[in-house]
Amino acid sequence: MTAPIHHTSRADHSAASTAGRPARQPGDGAGAAKRGVLAQVWRQLPFFVWLIALWMLLWGQFTVLAFITGLIAAIAVTRVFRLPPVELSGRVNLWYGLVFVLEFIASLVKGSLIVAWQVLDFRRQPGTAIIAVPLRTDDDLIMTHTAVTASLIPGSLIVDADRDRRILYLHVIGVRDAADIEKQRESVLHWEQRIVMAVGSRAQMALYRPTRSASSETPQPSRKGGTS
Repeated sequence: MTAPIHHTSRADHSAASTAGRPARQPGDGAGAAKRGVLAQVWRQLPFFVWLIALWMLLWGQFTVLAFITGLIAAIAVTRVFRLPPVELSGRVNLWYGLVFVLEFIASLVKGSLIVAWQVLDFRRQPGTAIIAVPLRTDDDLIMTHTAVTASLIPGSLIVDADRDRRILYLHVIGVRDAADIEKQRESVLHWEQRIVMAVGSRAQMALYRPTRSASSETPQPSRKGGTS
């Protein structure tokens, strides 16, 4: 005589597996969705503010009207055009951001004076050149910020960008020899460094920190007495 076989129903099994777990409230899904939207807005807020600042810089006006029109343009760019969201590093350094702004304003004034002098100097024509600047970081946002910064400073203008090889091509004026070209190239790399230190990730910041391997390979002077 065989013993009876007891079958456990699927409902009983699922009920037993979920025993001891807190019941899911109806508002949990809406709360999680709301938190997700707020987190996405918070991640995109620096980019949104940068669009407004960029609009005001392009028009050269820091007025209420320029802010309102920049706000409308930023909303149109981020909402009307279905662009992929920009992944930010989640890091903002206010000190390096302030240093970047002050250096940028000083470079605007200096570049304007230099270009004005080159135009008024009838003794010689300012030399022009198209230079290639290989960037260090592999990031679309950093590359865009560097290109915009270099274009806003008088005397240089971005003419092309090679995303695959991370190269910016600039048309610059006021160059006479290879030293001037190298100076322009170092200037663009300096702006890239300032932007990385302000809003870049820690991995990107490490590209600009000197390593100890180079110093360790430097031969140290011998401490033994006597002369050779």
